[in-house]
Amino acid sequence: MAACVSRVELSVSCRSLLDRDLGSRSDPLCVLLQDAGGGRWAELDRTEKIKNCQDPEFCKKLVVDYYFEKVQKLKFGVYDIDNKSFDLNDDDYLGGIECTLGQVVSSSVFTRPLELKQGKPAGKGTITISAEEIKDTRVVHLEIEAQNLDKKDVFGKSDPFLEFYKQSDAGTWQLTYRSEVIKNNLNPCWRKFSVPLQTFCGGDFNKPIKVQCADHDSDGSHDLIGTLETTLAQMQTAGAGSLVEYECIHPEKKQKKKNYKNSGIIRIKSCKIETEYSFLDYVMGGCQINFTVGVDFTASNGDPKSPDSLHYISPDGINEYLIAIWSVGSVVQDYDTDKLFPAFGFGAQVPPSWQVSHEFALNFNPSNPYCQGIQGIVDAYRQILPQIRLYGPTNFSPIINHVARFAAHSLQQGTAAQYFILLIITDGEITDLDQTRQAIVNASKLPMSIIIVGVGEADFKAMEFLDGDGGVLKSVTGEPAARDIVQFVPFRQFKNAPREALSQMVLAEVPKQLVSFYKWQGWPPLKLPEVK
Repeated sequence: MAACVSRVELSVSCRSLLDRDLGSRSDPLCVLLQDAGGGRWAELDRTEKIKNCQDPEFCKKLVVDYYFEKVQKLKFGVYDIDNKSFDLNDDDYLGGIECTLGQVVSSSVFTRPLELKQGKPAGKGTITISAEEIKDTRVVHLEIEAQNLDKKDVFGKSDPFLEFYKQSDAGTWQLTYRSEVIKNNLNPCWRKFSVPLQTFCGGDFNKPIKVQCADHDSDGSHDLIGTLETTLAQMQTAGAGSLVEYECIHPEKKQKKKNYKNSGIIRIKSCKIETEYSFLDYVMGGCQINFTVGVDFTASNGDPKSPDSLHYISPDGINEYLIAIWSVGSVVQDYDTDKLFPAFGFGAQVPPSWQVSHEFALNFNPSNPYCQGIQGIVDAYRQILPQIRLYGPTNFSPIINHVARFAAHSLQQGTAAQYFILLIITDGEITDLDQTRQAIVNASKLPMSIIIVGVGEADFKAMEFLDGDGGVLKSVTGEPAARDIVQFVPFRQFKNAPREALSQMVLAEVPKQLVSFYKWQGWPPLKLPEVK
């Protein structure tokens, strides 16, 4: 596998965006896509949406793994967001650019005109991207409140929010964090937030930091309440009952008014610095990734002997189920030392009793369902196919609960030693949706991720619902998933793409999911990375 040389953080701003909204300005968001081969683009990251703004400076940084030896084609797309859906196809496109990550990292500031399509400029719109390598894995956690802020609104109190800026080497100020707005409050207490130390101050505790407090206006013309300058070293003295206080000063008021004191007090309630570990820190620290496969043998797949069946093995020895097992398994097997993978089928009548089973071992050995390597899973699949009867219903929950039992057992060890990936390959007709939702919500509290590959041409609405990209998945009783652990991919999107494209798309979320689980538990890697 290609070794990720480093992670790069991209700061994005735009100027003179097109105006697509009647009566107000556009609400832009920038999405970052990477070329996944075969004319397909996979989303890597997206910024926040900024309301009513034609010259946005996005606060959320876009993070990319930088591979020196790969040409990483990127596409930046700017959209006017008018709804709450995650899908951008129903939003107005304000323009975009295509470039390579190499071009961005080799220019200190990379500015290009936005295009609606190749050769067609998006008005006078431009995009500016600057890159910074993430060398420091520490994160600063801050809790901040204010008192007696100036009243800026005629019919109410101010709606204050904070913006933090770091000073660049060239002396300019770069936005690093923007808080939420607290409505109608002159003594606000903002929610706790965290910013990577590299983003916040370039890892330099004495680098000047500017904090701006402003009154939010929905039309985008925010009024300055006041500013202050500090350093992380000063802020760090907060905590354990001792607050660090700053006067919030409005420069014009200070000049004009003789008896001007301040426009309010900003208080740092707590400032803590912690180390964040990466996926590679956990893997190199000894975390084993356990891979389990679940194969859908329900009748809706069609008779395996018939060429139009999804289980039909073509003369060259493959079908969509086998390609999915190979492409995902070949990547995951590198992270599992024993190379023994449990593999199960569901939804078929199984000999000798011909009862329907929703978790039968592909090798017909329930006490030892392990197959030797990915080839072992493929061999077991080929051997079992003529021996079972495809039936139904399509129940996912038994196999999810099966893997969850192992994950729950490893959770009791209290260390980052084992993580579980369940690959379910299905034609998409699910019967036990409610039980599956509950099983996923339970599993979200365990060290596991679920990948669903949909084969065939079915409507995969239920699978997309389980993926939770449109919002947090909830059980029938309304309990939300503790974290997003399901990634759904329809195989048909990858039919003509190179084989590695499927595995890249399917496994893209796993590192994030693994890290988020161990971070949530507060568990470091088994062996800590050596500090170089």
